Order: sequence, then C-alpha cells, then structure tokens
Amino acid sequence: MKFADLHLHTYFSDGTFSPEELVGHGHRLGFAALALTDHDSVEGCPRMIAACEAAGIDFIPGAELTAEHNDTEIHLLGYYVDTQNDRFLSDIGRFQSVRQDRIREMVARLNGLNVPLPVESVFALANCKSPGRPHVARALVKAGLVRSLDEAFERFLKKNRPAWVPKAKMSALEAIELIHQAGGLAVMAHPGLNRTDDVIPVLVEAGLDGIECFHTKHSTVMSERYLEMADKYHLLITGGSDCHGFSKGKPLIGTVKLPYEHVEKLKAKVEQRKFSTTDEHS
Repeated sequence: MKFADLHLHTYFSDGTFSPEELVGHGHRLGFAALALTDHDSVEGCPRMIAACEAAGIDFIPGAELTAEHNDTEIHLLGYYVDTQNDRFLSDIGRFQSVRQDRIREMVARLNGLNVPLPVESVFALANCKSPGRPHVARALVKAGLVRSLDEAFERFLKKNRPAWVPKAKMSALEAIELIHQAGGLAVMAHPGLNRTDDVIPVLVEAGLDGIECFHTKHSTVMSERYLEMADKYHLLITGGSDCHGFSKGKPLIGTVKLPYEHVEKLKAKVEQRKFSTTDEHS
C-alpha cells in the first residue's frame, strides 16, 4: 500500500525544516508522494522537486492561501499550481507584503507593552518572504523574553491577546479562481478546525475541487463527516499532517497517511482540466 502526505510546510513559510530535511523524513517514513503547501509561497518548490526526484517520491507543488467568506476564515490548498504563473506569483507577492506589515504591527504592539523585541530579529529568524506569528513567538523565546512558544501565544499572540493583529485575507471565491487560473486544484484545508461546513456548498458552486478529510487535528468522526460531504458534492479527498517541523512540538509528518489512490484522482482531474482547456482553445 502506498501513502501520501499532502499538507507540509518548510522554513519558506512557518515551518522549521528545509525542503531536503522534509523529504528525508518522508523518505524514511516510506511516503510515495509529498506536497509542499507553504503559506502564500512556492519558493521552496524547486528544491523540494529536486529532493523528491532524488528520493524517488512523487512531488505535488502547492501553496496554502488564507481566505475568507462572510467573515469565516478559510484556508485553501492549491495543488499542481504552475509555480511560474505570473498572476499567481504577483498575487501571493502582495500577500507576502501584507504578512511582513503584520509582523511590523505585532512587534510595534509588543514594544508598546515594554517588550523590547527588535523587528529585525524576527525577520532575520524568519529569513523568508512569508513570515507569520510562529516567527514572532520563536524570536521572543530566543531573546529570553518568554520561556516557551506556548507562553508567547498565550500572553501576546493568540487572537484577542494584546499583540494579536488580524490577517488580511482575499475572498475565498477569488482564491479558488486564482488557483484555477494557475492550472491548480483548489482544496479546502482542515474544515473541522475552521468550522466551515456552512460555506462548503457556496464554494462548491464557485468550483471547489476537494476537501481535506484527513488532518492531524480531525477526529475520526470529523473525517467521516467530511468523507460524506466529499461524496455528496463529488469532491476530491485529500489529507495531510500539516507538519511545521519542530515549531509546534514534535514533527507531525507520519501522523496522517493518505492512500495513494487519492493522489491518482488528483492527477486525473488536473489532466482532465488541461485537456478540456486545450479543447476550448483549439
């Protein structure tokens, strides 16, 4: 039986592993396919492709976009996106700038609370175009201003804590369209965490391709519910560990093993869409 993990992060967003380290873990665990889904970034994909080729693992290029619909936050995974697509790169570039501004605002709030964290230390530690809250937390620990990542989030960075800054988001319908125009498949990430059940029919109308039924934080009951929804709306099924390396305790890669048949269905859908687009233009 072959397995895949289709939700992984590297240090090109808020993970701690390099693409090569991530593939090393995947290889040791016997995965047949891996997808890289960094937040608002496809920067790690070229290195991940090379590492997967060397290890004999199928690679799926992807990205995780933060979106919203009627004030509900939705995370959309774009699979098989063309990582050279101009509009895709330009749009995620805009969101990278928004992320950097958000870091500046969080640090300004911390400084206002007499927490002397220099913003440069966060950007130096992040060393990527898509910094996030975990980078602020790690910088606080490194500077000795808090004892642990948990303390950083509990005291300052969780929603409604004094240094929390809301994230600017694109509309979910825009995000689906952006993924499609880059040749990708749009899949809703961890619906059980975002409580997005009510939004699913609307997104299906907008062209949602799939749903992440299996996730580290989905209970068996949740996974079963989303499998039923996938069946009802004819959606592709995906799953992944959402591994961020060591930034959230122990690495999660290996905790979710998606049967490889679902990767084959994703591939078939991408091919079918390419074929129908070619037909339209011929």
